[in-house]
Amino acid sequence: MRQIILDTETTGLAWQKGNRVVEIGCVELFKRRPSGNHYHQYLKPDVDFEPGAQEVTGLTLDFLADKPDFAQVAEAFLAFIDGAELIIHNAAFDVGFLDNELSRLGPQFGKITDRCTVVDTLALARERFPGQRNSLDALCKRLGVDNAHRQLHGALLDAQILGEVYIALTSGQDDLGFDMDEDGAKRVATMQGFDPAKLLPRPRVQATASELEAHAARLERLRKKAGHAIWDGSKIEEAAVA
Repeated sequence: MRQIILDTETTGLAWQKGNRVVEIGCVELFKRRPSGNHYHQYLKPDVDFEPGAQEVTGLTLDFLADKPDFAQVAEAFLAFIDGAELIIHNAAFDVGFLDNELSRLGPQFGKITDRCTVVDTLALARERFPGQRNSLDALCKRLGVDNAHRQLHGALLDAQILGEVYIALTSGQDDLGFDMDEDGAKRVATMQGFDPAKLLPRPRVQATASELEAHAARLERLRKKAGHAIWDGSKIEEAAVA
């Protein structure tokens, strides 16, 4: 299944109050790595920003005046996300706004969930870090994702950052995409803002002689207390078979 990291910027906090989408940013993942394909579009909202919203995004009505409205890009946007698994932080917000935009065009466009499945990284984060702050910035700090370049909210930049956060939240030994072929690696390297060094082999750290001695001593103490150490598992199994 294709995965697409998605983020939107809007004129305010609630589409029910007439606020509109002003920016959409999408990043496609291939084997849990950026594929090089992305979708980015600024939109003319035809409504004013709520107080504070303009400062968050850095966008202005003057800047957006010559941009297309949602109706003009709807088909291209839907074609990009069609059939994908969407990864969204606080999905109810973005999906609500996008569904509202689609509803303004007519019932024939349906809803986002008619075309895609949705994974909410906010829900994933709350499950993994209950009772803690789980904003995108907080998760970047907690998971070691560099977001120093995020001075303003921007849909494409936030989607790129969220992609790294999502990988960190859901990483697993069998699903990190290290088996990417050469063509896939080239697509990753061309992704805007992606550091190809992340695909280089991880450094190997070997234990020193003193560390090995300390480890052996620790295992011996465990054997005296419990009869064996978990690291002896293979030896115990071999003895049992013998």
